[in-house]
Amino acid sequence: MNDRTPLLAQPLRPPSLGRAAAHLGLFLLGAVVSTAGALLQPGWFPGGLLLAFAGEAGLVLGAARLTRGRAGGVAAAAGWMLAVILLTASRPEGDFLFAAGSGSYLFLLGGIAVAVICATLGPGRQPGGDPVRLAK
Repeated sequence: MNDRTPLLAQPLRPPSLGRAAAHLGLFLLGAVVSTAGALLQPGWFPGGLLLAFAGEAGLVLGAARLTRGRAGGVAAAAGWMLAVILLTASRPEGDFLFAAGSGSYLFLLGGIAVAVICATLGPGRQPGGDPVRLAK
C-alpha cells in the first residue's frame, strides 16, 4: 500500500523479531519490578510503597517511550500484574508474601491503577511520512 493509505486501513504485519524480544524482556522486567516492590513495601511502609509505585511508573512509562508505542508499556504492566497475582496466592505450606493489611491492598490496587494510567500515557503509534495540513 502507498503512504497515503490511512494507518487503520493498512494490513497488519507481525512484529519483527527484535520488537517481540523487546516486549518479552519488558514483560520479564515488569515481573522483577513487582517482586521487588512486593518485598520493599512492607519493610519500610509509607516510603517503600511510594518507592515501589515510582519504580513501576518509571518502568511502564520508560517502556512505552523506549518502544515508541503503548505496547511496550502494556507489556511491562502485564508482567507486573501477572507477578503480583502469582505472589498473592498462598502455598500449600501456608507461606504467603502479602499479609492482610492495608499496605498490601494499597500496593495491589494502587499498583494496578499506576500501571493502567502510565500505560495509557505512553505515546500512540504514529504513521511515518509527511505531516498533513488541512485547508492547504
